[in-house]
Amino acid sequence: MEQEDENLLFRDLSSRFSCGVKVAYTTLSDDMPKVWDVIGLPAVGLVDIVVPGKYRFAAVPVEEIKPYLRPLSSMTEGERKEINKSYNFSDFGSITIRYHMEGWWDNDTECSLKDYLYLINWLNKHHFDCRGLIEKGLALEAPKGMYKSE
Repeated sequence: MEQEDENLLFRDLSSRFSCGVKVAYTTLSDDMPKVWDVIGLPAVGLVDIVVPGKYRFAAVPVEEIKPYLRPLSSMTEGERKEINKSYNFSDFGSITIRYHMEGWWDNDTECSLKDYLYLINWLNKHHFDCRGLIEKGLALEAPKGMYKSE
């Protein structure tokens, strides 16, 4: 894995840590569980993972895991309605930011840092791949129903 990809993956995992992201540990044998929970990020490039009550691995190199993420196209109608309270989704997979959290509409895509952070946090909480990790082969597409938010 190139350093740029490793950094991208670690930054993405860092922003998802509190959201309960699940990962695949790619270097384990076939008889080991395929889905792990991220429980810690002890240092840049390292991840602590666990199958609750069974296995725990500390300081796993980030290049040995792949997070399970949802493509924007998997957004449910309920999620779309929820996010449309603050943003205007022009279609699945594309986001046009027209509404500002301060309560006023705008015809362009300018918005405050607060708006962007809210949107990124919302996407992370719902486990959406907003950085193109699935397409780059750095993440796996989450099976339907893997996360409770679906």
